[in-house]
Amino acid sequence: MSKVLDLTKELISRKSVTPDDAGCQTIVAERLKNIGFSIEYLRFGDVDNLWATFGDSGPIFTFLGHTDVVPPGPIEDWESDPFIATDKDSFLVGRGSADMKGSVAAFVTSIEDFLEEKPTLSGRIGVLLTSDEEGPAVDGVSKVVEYLEKKDEKITWCLVGEPTSDNRVGDVIKIGRRGSISAKIKVIGTQGHIAYPDKANNPIHSFSSPLAELSKLSWKDETDRFQDSVLQISNLNSGTGASNVIPGSLVLDLNVRHSPSTSVEQIKLDVESILNKYNLEYEIHWVVGGKPFLTTEKELIAAVTNSIKDVVGTEPVCTTDGGTSDGRFIAPTGAQVVELGPGNASIHKVNESVRKTDLEELNKIYKTILSSLLSNI
Repeated sequence: MSKVLDLTKELISRKSVTPDDAGCQTIVAERLKNIGFSIEYLRFGDVDNLWATFGDSGPIFTFLGHTDVVPPGPIEDWESDPFIATDKDSFLVGRGSADMKGSVAAFVTSIEDFLEEKPTLSGRIGVLLTSDEEGPAVDGVSKVVEYLEKKDEKITWCLVGEPTSDNRVGDVIKIGRRGSISAKIKVIGTQGHIAYPDKANNPIHSFSSPLAELSKLSWKDETDRFQDSVLQISNLNSGTGASNVIPGSLVLDLNVRHSPSTSVEQIKLDVESILNKYNLEYEIHWVVGGKPFLTTEKELIAAVTNSIKDVVGTEPVCTTDGGTSDGRFIAPTGAQVVELGPGNASIHKVNESVRKTDLEELNKIYKTILSSLLSNI
């Protein structure tokens, strides 16, 4: 029997749709407690978080993951119950199998295998889990980081188990992520009869030129590790539904995924400068979803890269593309952050699945990373 597959199946059976942990963290905590970990359950709002540590002193290597999953959608669209892990040829099917209960299971079993060899540690091991990665991420890792900072607890190296791989496990790792900033803009006009435009102020018309300029905004990446940053408009709404009424307002949503080369302040300045240029009456609400980060220190990257080569025989490509991850909350504390997980082809989809060998190899890769960074033997 495979420990990593058995634990993955057990976690999948828990209906932990954000922000419900559904007991996943208790399962993990009990296993870690049995091998000597200190356990702290940290609940903020309706979000469960787990902080578990092993060792007394030295730098701390932390596995970061989440136990929550996105909703499965219509159950009838699935080939099998999304919350019963189903073996299908070389894959394990179930919600969260790839994103990211499989990685969590690989974390735990790799630690068990590593400590079973009774190594002399040169540091500590941490496990940080949250049930709010797929949601607003307000009461999850960001709150745990605040808690750890009050205790003067600093993570040295952080391995995030997000599904990063393309064709086979370990072919891609993430060494950074773009930041995310969004805005909701309300352009205010004056509602009126369509036949009397002189008695109204059509916000659609007045916004047409600013819209064209906003859609062309971009910011150059200077790190050579990220794409250039561009502004994208996701929603644009106006009108009452009647064809003879000039609307009184227009509302749009925009987002910029930006590299470390571009600050939040610069993006705000450039957007608002365009709005002010046209003397619009408007309201704007900004939300920073996460700061960009880039791991440039070689220590963790080398440990991850060499471990992948040792286990699967190939060297990974280091990238920074994709969305955000909870690594964005850890990196600003000074930690080195790398993301490595199973294949991502089916994440958030119906019939989400993970290749079984991916999890078996991840278990070995994670164990090799632990040995590389923490073992004195």
